[in-house]
Amino acid sequence: MAKSFFKIILFFLFVLSSNLSLAQTEKEVIQPYNIKTVTFVQNNQNAIPIFELGSGFQFQFDDLFGNEANYYYEIVHCDYNWNPTNIPKNEYLQGFDNQRIQNYTNSVNCLQIYSHYNLSIPNQFTQQLRLSGNYMLKILNEDRDVVFSRKFMLYEDIASVPLQIKRARNVSRIEQMQNLDFAIKSSTITFQNPLKNINVRLIQNGNFNTEIKNIKPQYTIGNDLIYKYDSETQFWAGNEFLYFENKNIRVAANNVARIDSSTDIYNCLLYTNNARANFPYTLYQDINGNFVINNANATNNEIEADYAWVYFSLSAPTYRLDKGIYVNGMFNNYSLAPEYKMDYNEKKGIYEKAILIKQGFTNFKYVVADSKGVIDNENAIDGNFYQTENEYTILVYYKENTGRYDRIIGKGTANSLNIIN
Repeated sequence: MAKSFFKIILFFLFVLSSNLSLAQTEKEVIQPYNIKTVTFVQNNQNAIPIFELGSGFQFQFDDLFGNEANYYYEIVHCDYNWNPTNIPKNEYLQGFDNQRIQNYTNSVNCLQIYSHYNLSIPNQFTQQLRLSGNYMLKILNEDRDVVFSRKFMLYEDIASVPLQIKRARNVSRIEQMQNLDFAIKSSTITFQNPLKNINVRLIQNGNFNTEIKNIKPQYTIGNDLIYKYDSETQFWAGNEFLYFENKNIRVAANNVARIDSSTDIYNCLLYTNNARANFPYTLYQDINGNFVINNANATNNEIEADYAWVYFSLSAPTYRLDKGIYVNGMFNNYSLAPEYKMDYNEKKGIYEKAILIKQGFTNFKYVVADSKGVIDNENAIDGNFYQTENEYTILVYYKENTGRYDRIIGKGTANSLNIIN
């Protein structure tokens, strides 16, 4: 009797541990060194991976090995907190995933060889994604091991999100922060228990590393949900993104100080940037962290744009924090991986880093973070100025009392060019 009871207990413990392992939070897997220029594309432009349900998009990347390796893809539906849902795959996906990416082409007339992969959603195998919400796109190798993964979101347009950008409510931060005042309105949904069932995600310039989440409505007016917080919805304003352009890879121009062609591939040495925290705010026209692949002498930028070693250098003599400085932007998914961490050159007294980047127009910034990846925006290398032009996105998640998953029912956007007091 005791042995049977012990076996039953072991069985339930095994089932419980299995369920917990299945429900582990999905985190983005950083791509290996040979995978570069990973991006979502819509309407022929690099896009923040937030798409309306039913619309099409592409997922593109380069493999620097250039050996036409076989890659497969898997799509996982997740809840608000990026835990896989228990929704059967055939309910959120019409067709199949776990298919080989068939659209790939080798580079042409490039010193750095690579194979360019282009996965369209929908495609002949995956005809439709049926549900809104969070998704994780996994790229697999022939052994079905995950090579890397990226988040994307699909939203329904059934709730409006009027949004205003204001200066910080806290006087001590009024020169450095931007506050988001917004509401959630819907003429087709009567919100059930919004304090429990509604969630939001606030995103600045497509950077999920600095998002604000788990903010509940402050109060309601009828069916409208109002968010007018003083501090909970504030972002550090940062500074305008820096940039360089090397669409003509043989010519030094637009923040490129010098071109070195003595090695196997081109080297682009940028002018040394000065830390801007203690300088007055200056308007730079940027594209809010994005990048554009462009070869001025090519007809197909996807496979004719070359790679170059881009040498970044930063002069920050007053920087004394015991944290790392990283080169950051949408070109590397705002990654804090070691290959983007700058090294201090004691002889020159500057921070340096060489990064392999596909030619074109690239926005970037310098980010301070500790060894655990916690970003220190308050002590930003280039400071925080309320005048900075930032693009904000708000996603609204709703799970009804009897709902099985977190729907994204609305999306709001605003630009801080229209900031008010």
